[in-house]
Amino acid sequence: MENKRLDIEEAAQGFAAIGSEARLAVVLALVRAGRAGLTVGDIQERTGMAASTLAHHLRFLAAGGLIAQEKSGRSVINRAEFDRLKDLAGFILSQCCADEWTPAAPRKDTTDG
Repeated sequence: MENKRLDIEEAAQGFAAIGSEARLAVVLALVRAGRAGLTVGDIQERTGMAASTLAHHLRFLAAGGLIAQEKSGRSVINRAEFDRLKDLAGFILSQCCADEWTPAAPRKDTTDG
């Protein structure tokens, strides 16, 4: 996935996908693992989640486009979708200080004609 500007709906869907402590823990484990990714067993080991709970969260994250899953023999390798995560971070940060007023950049008076 190439970096692109997200609209607010796409961003909301992405943030909703990591909107629980458990899913955020899974994403962080995958981000720490890097591009090699982790098997379900590895994620279980790192997060302490039960297999059924983890499977639910992985499906949710995959549907949100935040992780990719690839079958490798009898295992499923899960990887963070770094481009998508960067897009989400960029969406929030692109709004940084947009309404900030500083004396060096005075506000435009809209009452003047």
